[in-house]
Amino acid sequence: MKDYIYGKNMVANALSHNDSISNIMMTSSFRDDRIFKLLKEKHFKYKVVSNNEITKLVGNVVHQGIIAETESYDYVDLDKIIEDNKNNENALLVLLDGIEDPHNVGAILRSCDAFGVNGLIIGANRQVGLNSTVAKVSTGAIEYVPCAMVTNLNQAIKKLKDNGYWVVSTDGEATNDYRDLDYKMKTVLVVGSEGFGISKLVLKNSDFTVKIPMVGHVNSLNASVAAAILISEIFSKRNPNK
Repeated sequence: MKDYIYGKNMVANALSHNDSISNIMMTSSFRDDRIFKLLKEKHFKYKVVSNNEITKLVGNVVHQGIIAETESYDYVDLDKIIEDNKNNENALLVLLDGIEDPHNVGAILRSCDAFGVNGLIIGANRQVGLNSTVAKVSTGAIEYVPCAMVTNLNQAIKKLKDNGYWVVSTDGEATNDYRDLDYKMKTVLVVGSEGFGISKLVLKNSDFTVKIPMVGHVNSLNASVAAAILISEIFSKRNPNK
């Protein structure tokens, strides 16, 4: 089965990080100096196709006139993750909202494996999926953490809530300190991108919003660093040092 990434940022990231891209297609009207420079540097050829041809391959998404065929990685169905953890009252799933950097996703997978996260959920739109860079950065964790790709994050959240999960989102404007929750419940931890954070509807559909208090001169953390702090805290709350 062929997998495709689309959009200027995702294709540029893939080219920059030497992902396993076998084919690039773009419309005749596509313009992006950054991508054309990368294509020239990598000696990578591309094919000009119609907008309809791209839509047939990736569906009615905002592809910005460019797609790239990538190496395929296996996903599991979200229903399987739910079924596998139906008797686990402390199941922990991590849901990514809008993370485009494969290095962040790979690092998050490492944290998920290190602290026993039961599954990772990735949206099919506006963010990077599993690819060779993610696999490399994960240092093998990609083989151990079940990953589901869903078309609609909010529908996935509804399904998870219907199955007993509580949704915890991170937001810099939240009033709750992330350390104040006990997390002794089926939990979905939502991690958003550095630039845009978590989408408004996902925040609205969350049961809790928490923030990581900071006292330094910067007001945000790398997404994978924030995820590691939160995942570690959840593990600690559930496994106190005796």
